[in-house]
Amino acid sequence: MTRKPLATAPNQVWTWDITRLKGPVKSMFYRLYLIIDLFSRKIVGWEIWETEEAKYAEELMKKTVMSEKIQGRPLVLHSDNGSPMKVATFQVLLEKLGVQSSYSRPRVSNDNPYSEAMFRTLKYRPEYPDKGFGTLDSAREWSLKFVHWCNCVHLHSGINFVTPDQCHTEAYVEVLKKRKEVYEQAKQKRPERWSGSTRTGHHMNQ
Repeated sequence: MTRKPLATAPNQVWTWDITRLKGPVKSMFYRLYLIIDLFSRKIVGWEIWETEEAKYAEELMKKTVMSEKIQGRPLVLHSDNGSPMKVATFQVLLEKLGVQSSYSRPRVSNDNPYSEAMFRTLKYRPEYPDKGFGTLDSAREWSLKFVHWCNCVHLHSGINFVTPDQCHTEAYVEVLKKRKEVYEQAKQKRPERWSGSTRTGHHMNQ
């Protein structure tokens, strides 16, 4: 599959990629492997290793499918055309798991935008160590905190300003309902400050 996949619920489409994190010395990097749910924008799986290898991608994929409890359910995994994504052993694993591969189109630079946007968000966090991580453990420790912030704290503009975790568990339905009630009450108290509807909208993956 070489077109952008669409998702209408969690765990239908995942997008994944690898980015380099600066290590303690010049030209040394750690590799962050990251899997994002396309619908909820939740980071459902991640790990950091010292090298970029298909075996690590396989390990992460198996672990994430198990943690999300979706063995045997239809799933599309979208990625760019990097080498770990196309190694034969990784493809065999995806086939065993019942996962369909989807790739960015050749010479189309923005076909994996959610992973790319996540990496930008990560590297522009104020606390991100621009001089690099001193050890693999420190890189993992920092990333664990980032993932918690991203999934459970960050109100994401792409999903109606709820957290990815709320969207992934569908708790966002109640959140938006309560938000609408608050807006309606505010409008009744000060109608001159409002114009039009107070509708907050529903999540819709674009």
